[in-house]
Amino acid sequence: MATLAAHILPAADTKKEEQEGIAYDRLMLVLLLFAGAILLIGARLAQLHVFSDIGARSAAAVTLPPRGDIVDRNGVVLATTIEAWAIGVQPRNIIGDKVELAARLNELMPEQSAEWYLTQLRREVSFTYLRRRADAELVEAVNALGEPGITFGQEPTRLYPQAQLGAHMLGWLDDNGHGVAGVERSLEETLLGEAGRAQPLALSIDSRVQAAMEAELGWAMTEMRAIGGTGIVLDVDTGELVAMASAPQFNPNVPGQGSNEVRRNNITQSVYELGSTFKPLTVAAALDAGVTRPGEYWDTTTALMVGRHRIGDSHPAGRALSVPEVLTKSSNVATARIADRLGAQRMDALFRALHFHERPMIELRERGGTIYPREWSRATLFTTSFGHGIAVTPLHLASSYAALVNGGLWRPATLLRRSPAQVPAGERVFTPETSRRMRQMLRLIVTNGSGRRAEAEGFRVGGKTGTAEKPGIGGYSRTVNVSTFAAAFPMDRPRYVVVVMLDAPERTEANLGQTTAAYTAAPVVSRVIARTGALLGVTPSATRDIDVSDIAHLVQGAED
Repeated sequence: MATLAAHILPAADTKKEEQEGIAYDRLMLVLLLFAGAILLIGARLAQLHVFSDIGARSAAAVTLPPRGDIVDRNGVVLATTIEAWAIGVQPRNIIGDKVELAARLNELMPEQSAEWYLTQLRREVSFTYLRRRADAELVEAVNALGEPGITFGQEPTRLYPQAQLGAHMLGWLDDNGHGVAGVERSLEETLLGEAGRAQPLALSIDSRVQAAMEAELGWAMTEMRAIGGTGIVLDVDTGELVAMASAPQFNPNVPGQGSNEVRRNNITQSVYELGSTFKPLTVAAALDAGVTRPGEYWDTTTALMVGRHRIGDSHPAGRALSVPEVLTKSSNVATARIADRLGAQRMDALFRALHFHERPMIELRERGGTIYPREWSRATLFTTSFGHGIAVTPLHLASSYAALVNGGLWRPATLLRRSPAQVPAGERVFTPETSRRMRQMLRLIVTNGSGRRAEAEGFRVGGKTGTAEKPGIGGYSRTVNVSTFAAAFPMDRPRYVVVVMLDAPERTEANLGQTTAAYTAAPVVSRVIARTGALLGVTPSATRDIDVSDIAHLVQGAED
């Protein structure tokens, strides 16, 4: 028995060893399969995150430091960074029919043509984007095509939640996360800095006022078929821009859909001859210099001749005009006569004090150079007095009107919210007394002159029309205008300047067949103030107004 047992036991041990070996092999197989699954999942996750190892453009964006948010003066988010889906393709890994795939992609993403998608699918590159900023539904639909050469991933993306609101001042980012224009470009160092990431960058803009300005400006452009326009609301005491609208507009979330011309900020980059809006500046300088007074009358019965050039009035009064009437009736002849007495040296000094000789001061890099007189002939003196022969940005004009009504102090405009301690002292341009007089005259232009359509009930608006013939090939056009209204309110204690300009409006029902500022820009100012005055803390009143009793008798009748 012992011998038999000796033979049986090794056989049992062998069977046990075989079973253990099979179990071990199975375990190893399971582990290998599990490891393989982990590797596949990991590879897919890596592919989804950085489009495999070939998504260099996406990887570059990921490695950039986080970018701080941009908010308006009330904390409304204007720009932020989110994780967004993107759709890419590895052309060499496509296994399906590229023509058919391009057609299917065009159905799902019609912003590009089927030909465009086919071009991307045939490119001799390792990777290229098909769509950035894709929503989850689109990603799911494209994934359902079952093409392994198409990849998906998430990457940090700049989002402008208010869409086109304030696009020109905000700017946008390139594919590598760098600011291309606007605040995103000019204040990029701040936005990428530790402090900028910790606390949102607060702009001076009020998104409610910005939205109202953009809406009214857009309506006017559409209804009057203008090719461009601008709208500004500026705090006269701080220089803060509360609204800054340039049209046409674009969406900074998809900046490539707008042309270079559409993305141009007309407020700071484009310069215009702003016409009769310059007349109050000329009159203010003359009052300051003591070369005239409100009660002096100026001859307008005969045109002025300077060499072969004739200066006349579009609506001749046929009589001498008091200084307030020079503005309410917008007389070129009388303004030129006042400028003649003021002299070129003082006119040049005025314009330089208002910084018309240099690019606008603002926290943007997109700033256009002005067209400033190289020499001051008598003809130059005359024409610049009523806004011809000199071209500045609408922002220049807004800042000059702030100085005109705030007591005489010029301050640079800003897009950053300022605390009282941060407000600059300002540069003296006009005396407080001259500023007081100009507030009276600007109010009379609205109540008795060409600016009546700018009135907003209860808000005591004052301002000046400016209609300038637009220069072009061969000289000035007699049928195409740049129409501007520069206003302030309330005139008994000015708080804000409002400037609206329309470039080349056409005669339509909306402007009663007139392209002058009185019928185009002035009504837009009225609607903007009516919509936003109370939001800005100005209480409308049917009884309050600026006292003009000491000069009202100098203005006869009302101008249409």
